[in-house]
Amino acid sequence: MKLFHAPGACSDGIVLLLDIIGVPYEIHELDVRKGDQRQPDYLAINPKGKVPALLRDDGRLLTEFPAIAFWLARKYPEAELLPTDPDGEARALELLDFIVSSIHMRGTALVQRPSAFASSAEAQEEVKAMGRQAIERGLSQLDRELGDQKFLMGDRFTLPDAAAYYVLSWQPRYQVPLGKRLESYYARLSRLAPA
Repeated sequence: MKLFHAPGACSDGIVLLLDIIGVPYEIHELDVRKGDQRQPDYLAINPKGKVPALLRDDGRLLTEFPAIAFWLARKYPEAELLPTDPDGEARALELLDFIVSSIHMRGTALVQRPSAFASSAEAQEEVKAMGRQAIERGLSQLDRELGDQKFLMGDRFTLPDAAAYYVLSWQPRYQVPLGKRLESYYARLSRLAPA
């Protein structure tokens, strides 16, 4: 397998999953600040022009964080990245979707790229403020979901933890305080990450 990855992007969570699973894979790094994801050679592989993208051994490409994470969990069930009961699996996917769609896409994307959502400087500041509010609400919800557990689904690391890992790693950029519980949780996740 080959993972198309930009260090510091959401693909960090897929790297974490692959390392926890322990299967061999190759990383092809893209510098998204330089626009590698928009170069013709990469667009020929992934017309969406973003990361993560996983080129499977069968030659098929998977894109989008939740789809790649879910495929990895199903492909390598021995890693126990998803609960096996329908209710547990649905709950894990619900948390995964919340982190990716609400905290990442409704929060950090607005703060990081306000020009994609508004043209004037004044409107862009409003977009950033809305994004920061979405991050704050999302982290507050994540804190409630975590509670006093070791991981979001209890004692085992699962898919939503991989998404939380990358989102929490971004928080110094946005200066949104995590609080003690999420700080401890992020420290636990970081100890699982590759050196």
